[in-house]
Amino acid sequence: MTTFGALAWSGFRRYATYRQATIAGSFTNVVFGFLRCYVLLAVAAAVAGGRPGGYDATQLATYVWVGQGLLSVVALWGWTELADRIRTGDVAADLLRPVPPVTSYLAADLGRAGHGMLTRFGPPLVVGLIFFPLYVPARWYTVPLFAVSVVLAVVASFACRFLVNATAYWLHDARGPIMLWMLSAGVLAGLYFPLRLLPDWLTVTLWVATPFPGLLQTPLDVLVERDGPALQVALVALQAVHCAVLLAVCAAVQRRAERKLVVQGG
Repeated sequence: MTTFGALAWSGFRRYATYRQATIAGSFTNVVFGFLRCYVLLAVAAAVAGGRPGGYDATQLATYVWVGQGLLSVVALWGWTELADRIRTGDVAADLLRPVPPVTSYLAADLGRAGHGMLTRFGPPLVVGLIFFPLYVPARWYTVPLFAVSVVLAVVASFACRFLVNATAYWLHDARGPIMLWMLSAGVLAGLYFPLRLLPDWLTVTLWVATPFPGLLQTPLDVLVERDGPALQVALVALQAVHCAVLLAVCAAVQRRAERKLVVQGG
């Protein structure tokens, strides 16, 4: 645990050095937050009853602005470190360390997520509070459950990114899978629009059979209390199951890759 904590702290410190990038990223998230919010509010205004997918206007606004704050916390895109180290052969040094690569990268990613929560989550939420009426949870346990859901979303996102990067063990160049991940993750995770706007059968299939909704849709639905208490807890439990499966797959892929890894022809 001491080693894991030290690795997480190193991940936090690493991202804390990029102050200008943090400010620029927060500004970009705020700008796109206005665009997304007005689009979804226009959809709500055009739907009979004003509740597309079961969300009212305040829930949709909260969905957008909290989602913009979570973007840099969950970090769906932008991580290619493992694939780059495989391509250059530097991954051989990772295999000589006493901590397995999955564990060390996970610890560093949790530190990165902690930095994102402290510096990037707040600004979009504050702007949303200033310009839009946002939803206030009515159940006392919603905020703690949301916090647990966010942690699970970070772990699941890391595991997915690790697996995409790990394709470089066999392909040597993982730019193709990374690009495919970038194109699909935002849509399937509920970033561009709530997945509840899709047909029910497709929404249920995505939720049960894939980890994608757990990356953003589940934490946001928990916070805006889109569902009843039992379903709220069930969705977070499903997140936990997906996280356990994904981390097990990451470990299995890493072990399989270590048997076949060839570095610089040796």
